[in-house]
Amino acid sequence: MTPEQLVREYLAAMEARDFIRARGLLAADFHMCFPGGRSFDSLEALAAWAAGRYRHVRKRFEGFDTVPLAAGVQGHAVVYCRGVMDGEALDGSPIDAVRFIDRFEVRDGRLVDQQVWNDLAEVGIGTR
Repeated sequence: MTPEQLVREYLAAMEARDFIRARGLLAADFHMCFPGGRSFDSLEALAAWAAGRYRHVRKRFEGFDTVPLAAGVQGHAVVYCRGVMDGEALDGSPIDAVRFIDRFEVRDGRLVDQQVWNDLAEVGIGTR
């Protein structure tokens, strides 16, 4: 599986809330950092935090860029994923085309780090 395929598989599993499938793609030391500097080491902790921000979101991908991190080392790369998110806020209002970019580090065929930036706070999601 290429680094991009790994990221796509992980994001699909997370959208489906299939934590078992998603966890199988992660390194033991996987770490996530979300807007506001919120750091998580477990998928369940991330889901609990997200539940206080919105009912659901779905990402529409506009592109992926893969950057190898070590010449000649297969499977060590950074994958950038960008696009927009749609969904539903906690109050039932729509989330429509909110920009995001995710940065994933892949090592030895596993995800080791995810950094997330998005404009949800700019449209008032998670700040009420």
